[in-house]
Amino acid sequence: MLSSLSLSASRSRISLIAHRTATTSSSLSLNRLFSNSSMASQQEDGPVTSSIRSTLTELLSPEKLEIINDSSKHAHHSAMRGVSSKETHFRVNVVSEAFSGKSTMQRHRMIYGALSKDFDTGLHALSLNTKTPAEIVKANEA
Repeated sequence: MLSSLSLSASRSRISLIAHRTATTSSSLSLNRLFSNSSMASQQEDGPVTSSIRSTLTELLSPEKLEIINDSSKHAHHSAMRGVSSKETHFRVNVVSEAFSGKSTMQRHRMIYGALSKDFDTGLHALSLNTKTPAEIVKANEA
């Protein structure tokens, strides 16, 4: 049976480990924002990827823009049966000053509005991660 002193010490260690894990996790999540950039840059852009890239670059003048084609992960979904396009589902990570003062919903509406022609021609889904440069700096300091 543990004495109260060793139990207290064990709780302190567990608390410290939990704090380190939480701190590391938040830093890692930001680092993961652009973790696949080398992999994404090795993939050849298809017409939808190129359209997304040019539209968002023109609209947002982003400091960072990463577009990841996740279509293969969703090809088995019933909504994708009969769809021949290999560019239907994307993850988009973008850092832009254009998002300053805007809520997450406003940021997403900006992007969805700008890409409406792509949705009309086969783009099915976007997963968006939208940040300002200040938000990235602040999160890295935490």
